[in-house]
Order: sequence, then C-alpha cells, then structure tokens
Amino acid sequence: MTSRLIIATAALMAIVGPAAAQSDPKLPYWASISVDEARMRKGPSPDVPVIWEYRRKDLPVKVVARHETWRKIEDPDGTQGWMAARLLSRTRTAIVTGDIRPLREEANAAAAVAYRAEPGVVGRITECGDGWCRFDVKGRKGWIQTDHIWGD
Repeated sequence: MTSRLIIATAALMAIVGPAAAQSDPKLPYWASISVDEARMRKGPSPDVPVIWEYRRKDLPVKVVARHETWRKIEDPDGTQGWMAARLLSRTRTAIVTGDIRPLREEANAAAAVAYRAEPGVVGRITECGDGWCRFDVKGRKGWIQTDHIWGD
C-alpha cells in the first residue's frame, strides 16, 4: 500500500511540478530582454511576421499576456507584440525618460546629485519605494524618481 502511494505521489508531482515551475506572476509584470538580439512578432509563433528587432540587452519590457512559451510584451515606446519567453529575463531594469535626470545619493529630492543620466539610458533597478528606485548603470549608482523612468 505504501509503495502505491509513493508511486501515485511521484506521478502527480511529475504532472503538477513542471506546470507550477512554468507559472508566471500575475499580469502585467516587468521583465527585460536577456539577449543582444530579439525579435518581436505579430503573434505567438516563429511563423508570423517580425514587427521589430531589438538590439539592446536589458531593455525593460512589460509582459501583458502569455501563450505557451510566448509572452506578449509592451516596449518603452508602447509597441506591443509577441516574444519568445526564453529571450526575456526577470531582471528588473528601467529606461530614463524625458530630460536629463539627476540620480541622487539618497532617495530624497534635496539629496546631493551623484550623477546625471540622459534619456534612453538603461540601468538595473532595486529597492523601489516611496516614488524612488535605486538605479545602477554599469556600477554607477544613485536614486532616481520613479516618474523619471519607465520600467518600475
């Protein structure tokens, strides 16, 4: 009787385990492009036309839908299309928007400016809260207001 229970449990885990591992968080969620070249397509298949080719690793994207191994994404310009999930990373990144933006030494508008970032600069973000995110551009770190970036 015990061996049957073990076999039944193992069989159930073989079915449920992979499905649980593939589950994604609730939509939408933030991701980033994990490769140097990635194609956005009109639909979730390699057989449909390419809308856009990205050549910018770490570019932030918003995942708005899922279909099997494909994710419908929105890029910083608002363009939406489908990309293979294997081309995306859960690494949180953001892109500077608008004008040149100050990155401050602390999460406070009165804090000293650590450096400034031009529009289009992409960096990794951590520790977001109260309208600020810790922003790291190739080792240069500072705090940036969330309304100055896309991807938070």
